Amino acid sequence: MEPHKMADRSEDVDAESEDELYEVVNITDYARRHQWWSLVFGNSTGPIAEKYSVASQIMMGGVTGWCTGYLFQRVGKIVATAVGGGFLLLQIANHSGYVQVDWKKVEKDVNKAKKHLKKKANKAAPELNSFIEESTEFVKRNIVISGGFVGGFLLGLAS
Repeated sequence: MEPHKMADRSEDVDAESEDELYEVVNITDYARRHQWWSLVFGNSTGPIAEKYSVASQIMMGGVTGWCTGYLFQRVGKIVATAVGGGFLLLQIANHSGYVQVDWKKVEKDVNKAKKHLKKKANKAAPELNSFIEESTEFVKRNIVISGGFVGGFLLGLAS
């Protein structure tokens, strides 16, 4: 095409695009109609915010959070008692002469374990970052149920 004809054509396209009418699309309805899982599983699946009322989400989050917090508290007490009791028995046995602890060897092994953990932590950093990003995105999508869970968890720890 000749250059002057190309310029005339681009002016025609600009004039046509100014006269076009655009349809306003509701993005929420569009997304609900075009989700891939709606085609696979039907309309009964999807984000939890679309299926349950706010009160139901808060209640579900609160109940699951309370159960988790209560179990966390109970298991935490048992573990703390076991670890503390074991350490106390070890100290009594050491003081009574039943057990001789080579503290220099313990310190050497602890330092070796620290170095090993630092190496492993640097390798796991990308995986940990992606897990944190996914968790943050989940909480953002389900903020109501997440808030109920946190509140219930704190109440479970306190009870």
